Amino acid sequence: MTAGPPFSRTSAALDKLKAMLRTFLLTLLAFSCLPAASWKQLFNGKDTSGWQMTGPGSFEIEDGLLVTKGGMGLLYYKENTFANTTIKVVFKTTGTRANSGVYIRMPEQPKDPWYGVHNGYEVQIDSGGDEWHRTGAIYSLSKAGGEWKQNPAGEWNTMEIVLKGKTTIVMLNGKKVNEYVDGQPVPERKAWYEPVRGPRTNSGYIGIQNHDANSKVSFKEISVKK
Repeated sequence: MTAGPPFSRTSAALDKLKAMLRTFLLTLLAFSCLPAASWKQLFNGKDTSGWQMTGPGSFEIEDGLLVTKGGMGLLYYKENTFANTTIKVVFKTTGTRANSGVYIRMPEQPKDPWYGVHNGYEVQIDSGGDEWHRTGAIYSLSKAGGEWKQNPAGEWNTMEIVLKGKTTIVMLNGKKVNEYVDGQPVPERKAWYEPVRGPRTNSGYIGIQNHDANSKVSFKEISVKK
């Protein structure tokens, strides 16, 4: 059998290549049109709908911000628990020792403000503490290190807390400052106010702390994303 002209074989190969390229581009376009996971806002900027306060002090709304008053209290999100989730908290302080925190992995809705300390983990907010007690540390259990930098008082900071199974990762202003796996070695407990050592649940309630009358911390965003 006589082979066809070379140009016909080249043309067929080009047509096949074009068809493959079209399929690839259509597939790429389809993936690019899939909705990305979006942040769900837990604080609406108007009131504390969905939240519940326990303990002294309060959180008040000032110019669309959630602001600590007195303490020590705990404001928790009561609507559902969270696991395998990223929690984003945007906050600012009024001084180097302004104290607050984000509670995670609380297995039940707290009945008192110390429940989150001893039954969950507190991701600290306090720029003046040491590496075990400063912003991004899991209070007295896992230190905040790496490229740690908290913006000065009056400027906004963004902290992202990644819950992934038994692992907790903390990002501060875009830098990873902490990674803790439940069960890893921790320092000995030295004071009654430090958390009771022991395992925590993978899924739990989250909350924020109002620490004392001299600590003013403002939150403009508290959101979550799967």
